[in-house]
Amino acid sequence: MSPVPAHAFNGHQGDDPFGYEHEAMRVEYIDPGKKLYRNYHPSLNARKCDEHGQFLPDDAPPLPRAQKASDDWAPYRNRVEFELADLLFRQLEIPAKKIDAVLDLWAATVLQLGGQPPFANHKDLYRVIDNTHAGDVKWKVFNVGFSGEQQDGDSAPWMSDSYEVWYRDPREVIHNMLASPEFADEMDYVPYREYDASNDQRRWQDFMSGDWAWEQADRIVNEDPTTAGATLVPIILGSDKTTVSVATGQTDYYPLYLSIGNVHNTVRRGHRNAVALIGFLAMPKTTREHASTPAFCKFKKKLFHSSLSRILDSLRPAMKNPETVLCGDDYYRRVIYALAAYIADYEEQVLLSCIHCDMIVDEFELRHIHDNYGLDGDTVPFTNDFPCADIHEMLSPDILHQLIKGGFKDHLVDWVERYLNRIHGKAKAEKILDEIDRRIAAVAPFSGLRRFPQGRHFKQWTGDDSKGLMKVYLPAIEGFVPKDVIRTFRAFLEFCYLVRRNVVTEQALIEVEDALQRFHHFREVFRNSGVVESFSLPRQHAMKHYPHLIHQFGTPNGLCSSITESKHIKARLDKLTVARADFKARGMLNGTCLSNVFEALGLAHPNETRDDAEANLDTQGSDINEAHDQPRGAEGGQEAADAGEEPTASYEEELGDAVDDPMVVDAHLSLARTYQRKCAKDVTGLATELDIPHFPSLLRYFLHSQLDPTDARHPEEIPLDKCPFYNGKLHVYNSACSTFFAPSDLSGVHGMRHEYIRSCPMWRKEGP
Repeated sequence: MSPVPAHAFNGHQGDDPFGYEHEAMRVEYIDPGKKLYRNYHPSLNARKCDEHGQFLPDDAPPLPRAQKASDDWAPYRNRVEFELADLLFRQLEIPAKKIDAVLDLWAATVLQLGGQPPFANHKDLYRVIDNTHAGDVKWKVFNVGFSGEQQDGDSAPWMSDSYEVWYRDPREVIHNMLASPEFADEMDYVPYREYDASNDQRRWQDFMSGDWAWEQADRIVNEDPTTAGATLVPIILGSDKTTVSVATGQTDYYPLYLSIGNVHNTVRRGHRNAVALIGFLAMPKTTREHASTPAFCKFKKKLFHSSLSRILDSLRPAMKNPETVLCGDDYYRRVIYALAAYIADYEEQVLLSCIHCDMIVDEFELRHIHDNYGLDGDTVPFTNDFPCADIHEMLSPDILHQLIKGGFKDHLVDWVERYLNRIHGKAKAEKILDEIDRRIAAVAPFSGLRRFPQGRHFKQWTGDDSKGLMKVYLPAIEGFVPKDVIRTFRAFLEFCYLVRRNVVTEQALIEVEDALQRFHHFREVFRNSGVVESFSLPRQHAMKHYPHLIHQFGTPNGLCSSITESKHIKARLDKLTVARADFKARGMLNGTCLSNVFEALGLAHPNETRDDAEANLDTQGSDINEAHDQPRGAEGGQEAADAGEEPTASYEEELGDAVDDPMVVDAHLSLARTYQRKCAKDVTGLATELDIPHFPSLLRYFLHSQLDPTDARHPEEIPLDKCPFYNGKLHVYNSACSTFFAPSDLSGVHGMRHEYIRSCPMWRKEGP
């Protein structure tokens, strides 16, 4: 649909080019300059209603939400208990025995004074965390097993076993997501299409900006006009087998996750509670004799699909008839659910899709279908049990497994090594690979770049390893491989970075298609050199579908298996995160525990000197100032060097941090909490100490640029006597923290990010 001026969207006057005779197309400009605007779906438009489902006027006030007291720390007794639990369990990840040791020392200290430690032991701490009310939905279980006929001679142990499937009601989980005030301002209730008025190009971003949501809304209203005014809630599922290694072996889990398409991609990627664990699927095992038999393989597939159908059953009624649900903005809405997308790796996509074709199933016998077409004729996808759901349309793009781990790590990087071995022989190829590793290791520390001191040789590649290597690998192989190999990597990387954008435009999609075409052209160098025989690779083939899937679901970074993989953590961490967000929203976490105690007693902090107070003036009240008092690699690095060890400075940790707080300003700089007391404290003294005689003049020019930023003249053109003069007291800080708005995968859910600025007065006694 081409963008149309706002005045054209009036369904009550003249012809309606979009087929909505009784509804007006709402147009909303979303930036002050009115360069971007959105067309919202006219029928499934998320009208506000009361708890009985009766629509309210647009200007009706929201219902008052029950407020908790500002001193209610439940289930914790006070702030000390909560912050200690958060520190030990979430931040430091201390094991149970060490938690007991810390609490024993605490008890030994306070018992002499007649007090009690916050927790008796680790079990007491875990119990309190588990009692945190975080919109919990109770876990349930059902048993499944083989229900077919067991013929003589075909009986196997797995046929008589029973398997447990644990799950939580997805309907209740979705209700909690919709009602969360945390997501109120980061949720789209109505499908929309976004355009840039400056070039008439469409833009795709969050899930509700895609064609799937709009077309699904059309279908729902066309089938049942009484659903007009309801809210579409797209259901996004994901599953991913995982192994947790322990000292005695390994434990396999098959978690099932759920999210909704209404929340913004940044929220889903931010690993907050917009992605919830709703089940643990059964993983049947049997003896080696029966593990590869067709009957057992077929049983596992049927078990998977029937379990999904059973878990999602509570959503079925509201897929036809809307139900009334409270939302985070304190309004009720009539919501209607629809299965939208499924996040899964390729192997699991095969299991999900059943490689199923109804026409062939209807025409041929099951054995003929399997033997001649490679299809599963008697495994019915779980989507068949739900209205208008098609598993083949639900399979989403997967940047992590298809591009980062698949196309880059498993294919291209491996092909380069095989190419070098084939062309130069193993001995010379090893020398070249060692030189490539030296180049990778020589990359200078820089914000956003990960360092690889040993090159690319690590036993277990994580997604972060691959993403970090993608940034430095291309120049490392320059000169060792033909130009077409370089061009192959360039085209592939361009494709990856284009589809990883937070916003994809029509022009970007043209560039995606161009990069894909060049990639397919130049990768022939690997086939021509005999490195590969065929490019029949499912993960590379998936790249062809990205433009279509972006049209359907918005940008792929909101539907990536990295989101579900990041959820392979204990539920207690989620509870602590939710509790912290709740306490912070009520203003209960300002300052520190100790400062609050002294403030309550009316006492000054005993460890704060007058100079400390001056140094803290600029940082008080800022909960984002996390710059270190002493830059890493100064004293800490020197101590390690003196001991003959590697310095403790970790540049990977110094890249910066994502900030989950909402954007308040575009950029902000916070100095460290303490200044360098041994440095000069006036302008003249600092000029002498730094051996910069003209430092006073530089300072005056700097002050002029800050006080009069509109003056475009070069400093040399400005008379010095026209610049401000300052010769008072000053302090030197060796580190600072810059917080700024820069939406990206590295940033927080609101697009905010920290970057640390540090200077080292002395590194290994050799110089700054």
